[in-house]
Amino acid sequence: MSAVGLGCMGMSGIYGPADDTESVATIHAALDAGITLLDTGDFYGMGHNELLIREALRGKRRDEVLISVKFGALRDPANTWLGSDGRPAVVKTFLAYSLKRLGTGYIDIYRPARVDPAVPIEETVGAIAEMVQAGYVRYIGLSEAGVDTLRRAQAIHPITDLQIEYSLLSRGIEHEILPVCRELGIGITAYGVLSRGLLSGSWSRARGSTSGDFRARAPRFQGENLEHNLALVEALRAVAEAKSTTVAQLAIAWVLSRGDDVVPIVGARRRNQLADALDALDVSLTDDDQERIERAIPAGAAAGERYAAPGMAQLDSEKTGSM
Repeated sequence: MSAVGLGCMGMSGIYGPADDTESVATIHAALDAGITLLDTGDFYGMGHNELLIREALRGKRRDEVLISVKFGALRDPANTWLGSDGRPAVVKTFLAYSLKRLGTGYIDIYRPARVDPAVPIEETVGAIAEMVQAGYVRYIGLSEAGVDTLRRAQAIHPITDLQIEYSLLSRGIEHEILPVCRELGIGITAYGVLSRGLLSGSWSRARGSTSGDFRARAPRFQGENLEHNLALVEALRAVAEAKSTTVAQLAIAWVLSRGDDVVPIVGARRRNQLADALDALDVSLTDDDQERIERAIPAGAAAGERYAAPGMAQLDSEKTGSM
């Protein structure tokens, strides 16, 4: 796997309108730059994202790309989140649709987007394991799972990685989840490394969210929370400027510094965003840099939850004893 992955979610409307032509060009630029991991979900744009990746990979060698797919998220036509479904029959049905949309005979990493509390994780992982045996899936991953779920899943089939939010503003995994993953040999693919744009260095108090933008409902982008969080970003900017780098590059470099088993997923929608993010690979952090970053944004300093209350309730990783 490459040092960073490309998150394709933003190419399908979650942050407002996106341009398909530019999205495909961005995927091509990522592959040309040596990125091998493309991360998607079957519910991103209700299949649009998978079709977009299919178009981008047309004529490319399939064995040179790792496609990670999340499944199980339920949404209605208005894009309202309705929960998750991890039943074995549903697992196999969602997989069949993803294979068709992606135009591929197998998916490299298949994972439930959220842990379904109504279905034992053993049943969900067991169903994916059957698909591994059948050759339709290569590896099994999880997303936003807590420590108990990780241990139970690992007992059924080796778990390759846990996809979970990890950034300077979201460090909850450091308490229990990250140590358990390392104990079990499970890698981390970190999403939200720029905290959905807060750590991009370009977000401002005056900037509004466009129609359909997830951030219009995100607590960290609201009122006093936003004021507080942007002050943290300005403190980080001083550290970045001292190193002649950008806030975004410093934030990505910090996640990269957490260990070789942590792979940041960069959610670029445009080629210029991707190029800026990839420059973070050339940023090395000294012990002094780490101390200055820690002073600028101490662990737990962010104001507001990662998601609104209904979204937080869906996170197995946020259950008592999981963080």
